[in-house]
Amino acid sequence: MFNYLEPPNAFYEFERIYSAEQWQKKQHWISEYLREYQPDIIGFQEVFSTESLKKLVVGQGYDYFEVVDQPHVIDDFIYQRPVVAIASRYPIVAIKAVKPNTELAQVLGLTNDFSFSRKVLRATVEVPHLGHCDCYVVHFKSKRSMIELDERNKNCSAEKTIIESLKAQVAGGWGSTIQRGSEATLLMIDMIERRETTGHPMILMGDFNNSLTDGVLSHLLTNTLRFVSSIDRDAYLAKYCLNDAWDLLQMALANETNETNETNEANNVDKATLKVKQTRTPTHYFGASSSVLDYILLSCEFDASYHDSLYQVSAYDTYDRHLINPIFERDGESTDHGIVLVTLTLRS
Repeated sequence: MFNYLEPPNAFYEFERIYSAEQWQKKQHWISEYLREYQPDIIGFQEVFSTESLKKLVVGQGYDYFEVVDQPHVIDDFIYQRPVVAIASRYPIVAIKAVKPNTELAQVLGLTNDFSFSRKVLRATVEVPHLGHCDCYVVHFKSKRSMIELDERNKNCSAEKTIIESLKAQVAGGWGSTIQRGSEATLLMIDMIERRETTGHPMILMGDFNNSLTDGVLSHLLTNTLRFVSSIDRDAYLAKYCLNDAWDLLQMALANETNETNETNEANNVDKATLKVKQTRTPTHYFGASSSVLDYILLSCEFDASYHDSLYQVSAYDTYDRHLINPIFERDGESTDHGIVLVTLTLRS
């Protein structure tokens, strides 16, 4: 949502307040996205004004809206620590803030009061044909350094300032990485335990502030076990592991292509006309670089290759025109991330 805060309140600093025109433009941009794409369930990050957002989504046909936390307010109008939220067209039958297992946190070398940088929301949604489905909304710790220097200190030499900044970046950046990876680990453990107890399908969505491919969060997609008997292993792993919605779509397209290949070979059709693998669109741009930081992960009920799945991923869209081709009048108060939308189709 990129600092969703209704004026005359300020986000982070006293002068950062939207004008009435800016706020109206931001509200309109969100409403237009919801109107155009009509998602049934949507997760939000960087929400300050929870009641305002609730009013907006209710006006768009979302009868169910929940948060599990409220932002921190100082000096009566300066807001810090935004929260996550969820809106749904389907009934939300239960809501909870996920709490990390403090005993496990200590085993991992973390403090006994370890907490998520933003509370993780778990909403149990009554999904058609599926029943109760646990939807998790996250905003993992950013890569911003956990160590902040006092920029007002003018007594340091230029070299000393550079040295202290370098030390803060190295140590503070690693601290943020530890926090982010630990958040994902402790959440995954809680999800596995919840799955074991309820058997509910799982959807994990949000801003991960990290690629899933660089190792820090790759354990969210763990699908192999070492030193475990192969008897029933794969079936149980499939039940408790998560899949990247993008990967599920690629597998579905590959299966379609294989089936088409067989048909075309029988009919002597040119293979050049067949589908080619899609390229994943980044969700965030920084300078000349780009990356995928926002994800939707799904349990096996949404995997077409799983024998008991009810749904399959039939489309994957990243809304990014406000990032790559912005128009000020339309996108001036939008967001700094691409929006990931997954379409799930009931299997025939």
